[in-house]
Amino acid sequence: MSKTAAPAASRETAMPGPVVLDVAGQTLDAEDIRRIRHPLTGGVILFARSYSSRKQLRELTAAIRKVRADVLICVDHEGGRVQRFKTDGFTHLPAMRKLGQLWENDVLAAIKAAQSCGYVLAAELRANGVDFSFTPVLDLDYGHSQVIGDRAFHHDPRVAAMLAGALNHGLLMAGMSNCGKHFPGHGFVAADSHVDVPVDERALEDILVRDAAPYDWTSPGLASVMPAHVIYPKVDKMPAGFSRYWLQDILRAKLGFTGAVFSDDLSMEGASVAGSVCEGTRVALHAGCDMVLVCNSPAKADELLAGLEAAQNRAGLHWDPASRGRIRALFPKEDALDWDAVQSSETYLAALGVLRRHALI
Repeated sequence: MSKTAAPAASRETAMPGPVVLDVAGQTLDAEDIRRIRHPLTGGVILFARSYSSRKQLRELTAAIRKVRADVLICVDHEGGRVQRFKTDGFTHLPAMRKLGQLWENDVLAAIKAAQSCGYVLAAELRANGVDFSFTPVLDLDYGHSQVIGDRAFHHDPRVAAMLAGALNHGLLMAGMSNCGKHFPGHGFVAADSHVDVPVDERALEDILVRDAAPYDWTSPGLASVMPAHVIYPKVDKMPAGFSRYWLQDILRAKLGFTGAVFSDDLSMEGASVAGSVCEGTRVALHAGCDMVLVCNSPAKADELLAGLEAAQNRAGLHWDPASRGRIRALFPKEDALDWDAVQSSETYLAALGVLRRHALI
C-alpha cells in the first residue's frame, strides 16, 4: 500500500520544544520557516486559512516536515462547526451533540457511530500529513454555553465519557492520539474564553462529580488534555491551565492522568490574567503544561520564542524533562495510508456506511 507523511522511525529521537505555533497562510514564507526551525518549537497548528485543497494541504505539511521532521502537525478538527478542512473530499463530520442524540434512541448505534467518526477523522487527516487533532470535547452540554454548545456530546458525564472513549478508539485505529478538552469543564459558564475571562463559581466537589468525571473515567485512554481558560475561584484564583492544583493535585494525582497537557491558546482573552505571553508560558509550564499554544499572532510567537530562549540561557526555563517523552508519545507510531488507499479501505468504507445509515453525514 502507498504511504504518506514522515516515516514514524524518523521521529523516534524527536526532541520537540514546548511551543505550538501556527503559519500565516497556505504556503510557508521565510518567517514561518524561521519560527518552525527554532529549537523551542515543538508543534505547528493549522487553521481553515491554511487550507484550499488536499493537494495544497499535502504540500504544506510536506514543507513543514522538510523544515523539521520532529514537529507535531496539529489541527482543531472535531466535526460540526469546528472542522478546519471540509472540502475536496474531506467528510463533513457531525457535531458531537448528534452522537448524544443518537444515544438517546440507540446506545450501541451511538457507540459505533462515535468510533466511525474517530476513524474517518483521523484517517483523512493522516492521509494529508496531519499528525494530531485536538479532540474530543469532554465538556458537558448545559444548554447555555455558545462556545461549547453542540460541540459537547451530552449533558450526562457518563454518556460523554462513553462516546468520547469510542471516538478515541476510532482515532487510535487510524494511528492518531487524542486530546480531551477543556479540563475540568468549560460547559457550565456562558462566557467565551476567546474574548472573555469566564468564571465558574461552583465548588470543587460539584465540578469533580460532573464536569471532571469524564477525565477520571477515560484517563487510561487519554493521550493528552487541554485545560480550560476558566477561573474556578472556590478552587484556585488562576484559570485551570495556570494552576498547579488543577493540573498536579487533581488531574494527575487524583484522576490518574499520565499523558501530555497542552495549554489552550495563550493569545485568547482567557489567558490574559496570567500576564504577557512569556509570563503566561512561564506560569503554565510551572503549573504542569507540557506544551503551550500561541496562535493568530506572529508577533507574540516571536516574543515567546525569544523570551523562552533567554530564560533557557539563564537556566530560568522550568520545563519538566518528562514532558519530552509525553509529547513524543503523541506522534503516530506507523506510517499513514495515502488518500487513495484510505478511500478504498474496507474499514473506512464501513465507517462511512455507519455514519450515512444514521444520517450523520
